[in-house]
Amino acid sequence: MTARDREKLGALRRIKVVATSLLGASVSLMVIAKLLEHRHPAWGFVAAFAEAATIGGLADWYAIVALFKHPVGVPIPHTAIIQNNQGRIADSLGEFVEANFLAPGPVEAKLREVNFAGLIADWLSDPEKSGNLARFALKLLPRAIAGMDQSGIKEFMSARMMEQIGGLKVAPLAAQILTSITDDGRHQRLLDELLGALKNLLADQAALDGIRDKIREELPSLFNLFKADAYLLRKIIKSTLSFLDDIRANPDHALRGEFDRFVLSFIENLRDSPEYAEKAEKLKQDLLTRKELRGLAQDMWKSVTTFLENDLQSPQSVIEKQLGNLLTDLGRQLSTDPRMAAEINQGFVVALGTFVEAQKSGVSQFIAEQVKSWDMQQLIRLIEINIGRDLQYIRLNGTLIGGLAGLLLHTIEVIFKIA
Repeated sequence: MTARDREKLGALRRIKVVATSLLGASVSLMVIAKLLEHRHPAWGFVAAFAEAATIGGLADWYAIVALFKHPVGVPIPHTAIIQNNQGRIADSLGEFVEANFLAPGPVEAKLREVNFAGLIADWLSDPEKSGNLARFALKLLPRAIAGMDQSGIKEFMSARMMEQIGGLKVAPLAAQILTSITDDGRHQRLLDELLGALKNLLADQAALDGIRDKIREELPSLFNLFKADAYLLRKIIKSTLSFLDDIRANPDHALRGEFDRFVLSFIENLRDSPEYAEKAEKLKQDLLTRKELRGLAQDMWKSVTTFLENDLQSPQSVIEKQLGNLLTDLGRQLSTDPRMAAEINQGFVVALGTFVEAQKSGVSQFIAEQVKSWDMQQLIRLIEINIGRDLQYIRLNGTLIGGLAGLLLHTIEVIFKIA
């Protein structure tokens, strides 16, 4: 028992003495008044007051005692109410909490009073706290990676990914991607890049030497004797560069139109041609069955995990610093963006409200089970300590109000007799 409970118990005992003393006084007064009633009419009023006060005090004493135990130890029906109805009280309490405290309306109203976004923003805006959060999160990362390696999750995810790719229809997907590229003319910009790369290649001396060697192999010896290969190469390169410049400078060049028609025709074939679909499917399957592809995925995973482990072990972790800065920026952005804050708050309201709605029956059942498992004598003592003082005031009020009611009724009776 705590010091506060001991203090309440002392106050309860004192008020019990007062209430019992008042009841005893009313009984004594009733006896005296009854004995002296024949001597003077005034004693009739005193007797009426004392008698009604005694009845009121006894009735309230019985009602209060019956809540906790059997009055004077006699097992009268419908007494010791709390003790005899522990299970029903437990179920009712659980249902009451579920219906009144965990109902969707009150829960949502209470959640909307909380500025979740503001709390998050204030916390993340502090660089020290953001850094601590980043450090804590990254400490868990190596364990998560090791767990994935040991548990077979990596192999499972790899197999699932290959399975999903294997079931993917490549031709329609490629058609869709190319369509999105051609919708805003990006394929023409791609053509410009290819033409620029070709122009740079033709300006490369090593490439030109290779081309000249090929020309020498194909030309008759007589041309080589007069060094016609160099002349022909210069003319070819000059004409080619001029042609490339014309294409790049003229958006309406005929070659661009041919390129448009080629791309659109290719997209249409990818979308509708069974032959193209079959070729794309065969190409996909060939790629998936190659050991190099599977080895590439394993190598990429190993490279990423090795980099993460090495970086996180460093006192100057780049990832930790960047993540901390990202969290700090997020907090500052959140504190200045009402729309983002409103969306986050709404998300919390929906998520927590849904969680409470899903779990409220479990909470009700938990409360009921806990109450049923309590020591009833200890529970009764706890209830009496906390509300017993107020119940004793009911006894006091019952005694006094009962007496006043008796006095009033006796007065009315006397008036009617006189009349």
